[in-house]
Amino acid sequence: MENETLVVVAEYNSETEAEIARTLLDDAGIDSTIRNEYMSAIYPVGAMPAQLVVSSDVAERAREILFPTKNRK
Repeated sequence: MENETLVVVAEYNSETEAEIARTLLDDAGIDSTIRNEYMSAIYPVGAMPAQLVVSSDVAERAREILFPTKNRK
């Protein structure tokens, strides 16, 4: 994911929530990483959320996995 454009697909108030979401993406074969994972543990809730980021070419699929009810029509 070094030379790819990364997109934030979700933000979480704790590292634990972000890790759970990351596991869902990993199970679907989508590489992801967490930004601010340590900072989200140090600062008050909401001040610096843990951001789950993926490559821009799989961002829409990642959102569908993380938020399935938002994508229903």
